Amino acid sequence: MTSSSGSSDLHRTLLRPSVVAAVGLVGGFAVARATKREVGGGLFGLAGTWCGRQWARTTGPVGAAVLGALYTAAMGGSHPLARKIGPWPSVLVVTAGVAAASEAAEAWGRCRGLPKGD
Repeated sequence: MTSSSGSSDLHRTLLRPSVVAAVGLVGGFAVARATKREVGGGLFGLAGTWCGRQWARTTGPVGAAVLGALYTAAMGGSHPLARKIGPWPSVLVVTAGVAAASEAAEAWGRCRGLPKGD
């Protein structure tokens, strides 16, 4: 294995939608706490937009819509959950749920031959 193929493998691993969604949720929360809510929301939005495009390729439009809704609901749902278990545990719980759903949906898409033409 050459260094370029190792780099490519790392690139594919780090740019999985599940990883980017986790960065959007956890990173968005951390940035919002450290700076302004709007800055964290920007990171959340950018990550979600990128994930939506990838999910459309790897799970189809319905899968992308469901995962996008789950990603958005996770951010909103983390707030009431934080009152019960604390802010960081709440963010980590919803992030794990989104990441697991993303991986499951992408595995389903691969079983069905998505993405087409790759």
